[in-house]
Amino acid sequence: MNFRRRTPEQEMKTMRILFTTLILLLLTGILRAQEYTPSYGRELPRSRVRVYPTQREAAEAADGNNLYHTRIDEWTQAGNVFTAPITVPFAWANRQILLHVEEASAEYEVRVNGRPAAYNADGSSPAEFNLTRLLKEGANTLEIEVAEGSATTRLESWKENPAPAVGRVWLTSQPQMYIRDITIENRRNDAGDDFLLSEIGIVVKTGTLNPRTSRIHYELLTPDGKTAAAGHDDMTLDMRREDTLRFLARIPDSLQWSAENPARYTLRLKTQHEGRYVEYLEFRPGFRTVDVKNGMLTINDRPVDLRIREVGPEIDEAEILALREQGYNALQLRPGTVAEPLGEICDRLGIYLIVTAPIDTGRSGESRRKGGNPTNDPAWERAFIERAEDNYHTTKRHPSVVAFLLARRSSNGNNLYETYLKMKRFDDPRPFIYPEAAGEWNSDRLLTK
Repeated sequence: MNFRRRTPEQEMKTMRILFTTLILLLLTGILRAQEYTPSYGRELPRSRVRVYPTQREAAEAADGNNLYHTRIDEWTQAGNVFTAPITVPFAWANRQILLHVEEASAEYEVRVNGRPAAYNADGSSPAEFNLTRLLKEGANTLEIEVAEGSATTRLESWKENPAPAVGRVWLTSQPQMYIRDITIENRRNDAGDDFLLSEIGIVVKTGTLNPRTSRIHYELLTPDGKTAAAGHDDMTLDMRREDTLRFLARIPDSLQWSAENPARYTLRLKTQHEGRYVEYLEFRPGFRTVDVKNGMLTINDRPVDLRIREVGPEIDEAEILALREQGYNALQLRPGTVAEPLGEICDRLGIYLIVTAPIDTGRSGESRRKGGNPTNDPAWERAFIERAEDNYHTTKRHPSVVAFLLARRSSNGNNLYETYLKMKRFDDPRPFIYPEAAGEWNSDRLLTK
């Protein structure tokens, strides 16, 4: 057999082809890594839920750990991967185990014992993940890999090349049939009524495949500790379903929440299964109506002159008190993670909040052609809607939250049109605004100073 010897020129040409192919493959991998990937494996977003075994332990534990709630603090970082040991106690057997991640510097993947569990494309909003089927009793390993070369930087122009980071993280154990969230709707029956009729919804979910029945107890206490409503109901759910138990309460004018009178009730909830109490939760709701009439915000049917200061969501209580002394009664948050304590502080102090979805495409320019800015790129529509929904559901329970900002410094366009329509389907009377809409229809009118 004869072999033809290759010339040096042919060898060089072959090497150039191989080198070019390798570069193309690497670039393709990078580009794919920077494409937007929708979230998967997340639970429906909700406001913060803290579970206790009993009312006594809730009063004693404050914000610390308890039998059903464990902070994860022992992280080891290797590049953009954060690893922590977690222990599942015997007391969590036959219960749901939920991981809560307050925030991360970019989108991230969650892994348990080396197995992929979920992916969150919105690292700027709190998120929860059901890890029940992946965790085992005893020792486990949790990993959170934060993206580098993040695709979502196009939506996060307020960030300046942040180093990989993860915020507060904790595990919560709830029973197989558990309280997932609460909802509140307030209305007046007649113009002359001196009270609100408030409908409190207790959202209950089951994680089992078979029908399950539990008894849900509720007690609503006035600010001075008197019983405003109390009762219980038996609920049966099947196949990982959820339903809502509702009850009504009359809220007199003198106890309706406002900046001048930030009155808050106490809502106590207990889940009972086969005669045994399996979780206890406590919330501090405030009851008030919000509406917009001719561009003027009204609280409890009274016009409110909003004196707004734009601030970062990391603002603390001392800074809020200083702004109130300067005459401001409302804070408009820049994009970023709205930590639960901020809503609690504003509820207690009587400060109105306008929360902003974590969207700012300012660095992409103002082009309105298709694909010129993420706002007009169909590939980013799900990202816009997801971030607005995350922002809404994780903050809506606070009486201080009176409006929702859809984005900041972003070219108006199709994705913000679709986001506005999606948010209006929640039938919430609070305004959804985008001040830079320049008079277009996808922003409710709200007069401010």
